[in-house]
Amino acid sequence: MNLFGTTTKGDDVHKITLTAGDLTVSLLTLGAIVQDVRLAGVDHSLTHGSDDLTDYEGTMGYHGAIVGPIANRISTSRVRIDGMDYELERNEAGKTHLHSGSGGTHRRIWDVAAQSDSSTTLVCDLPEGEAGLPGNRRIEATFTVTEDATLTLKISGTTDAKTVMNFANHGYWNLDGSDTWEGHRLQIAAHHYLPITDAVVPTGEVAPVEGTDMDFRAGQAPSPGAPALDHNFCLSSGKVEDRLVLTLTGESGLVLELFTDQPGLQVFDGRPAYRAFALEAQGWPDAPTQAAFPQVTVTPDEPYEQSTRWRFSRPS
Repeated sequence: MNLFGTTTKGDDVHKITLTAGDLTVSLLTLGAIVQDVRLAGVDHSLTHGSDDLTDYEGTMGYHGAIVGPIANRISTSRVRIDGMDYELERNEAGKTHLHSGSGGTHRRIWDVAAQSDSSTTLVCDLPEGEAGLPGNRRIEATFTVTEDATLTLKISGTTDAKTVMNFANHGYWNLDGSDTWEGHRLQIAAHHYLPITDAVVPTGEVAPVEGTDMDFRAGQAPSPGAPALDHNFCLSSGKVEDRLVLTLTGESGLVLELFTDQPGLQVFDGRPAYRAFALEAQGWPDAPTQAAFPQVTVTPDEPYEQSTRWRFSRPS
């Protein structure tokens, strides 16, 4: 573990490097950020990160971070729990609530609870009221690199009061090291997606992908803006065993396979620069507002758990 830099608030940020086989992954204690992913024989990082801490304090605040306790958007900036309304920060155009605002886990320094050459566990405590939500909460994130060129992330969250949790790793991926992701091919195992409003929140409709430009089941190579992507793909109606949900293939032939037990996957095209795809395994966005969506409530007896894996391979 090495010092990566010091924030403008004076907090030290450390860099942790994990290695197994041909895969090397670097993490930051700020936001539990996946900062760099290297596959042996490839001369560039597979994730869009930075070596400059000021980038993560600025425009790259979500890049590679664990966002939560509520990932994505809440349309009303309000959550009702057991009849009580909790007002959330309206950090997007003064209307919607995005990625838990200034109290989100992406802005916090996580503690290192355990570490080895190939695995580390980072811990973040959220006190009652932090990010506008009830419960004293402890979030643990364990990153493990294995010999089969796989990075596994397991997130758990406990609370002493009923609350909501929906975490996501907000990694950006470009397998070619190119200026944009153009030429990449996406395959997504989803029969439905969530249409969105102009405010990029779900309309409430769960729409079939068949016959639309959101049908990635057989794979397609999108172009920037065609289709415009910032949508949740509906993988299931609730948490299941982890399974392959997305395959991203670069023009170089490098492949990322994403496995998760989560019911949703947000795919964002990174506009306007289109540098990399953000792929966020998560619960469905705006679930606390949309009663028909799979809910993201957790209690002291029913804690939060997530498993997500990224497996990398070269052309055969």
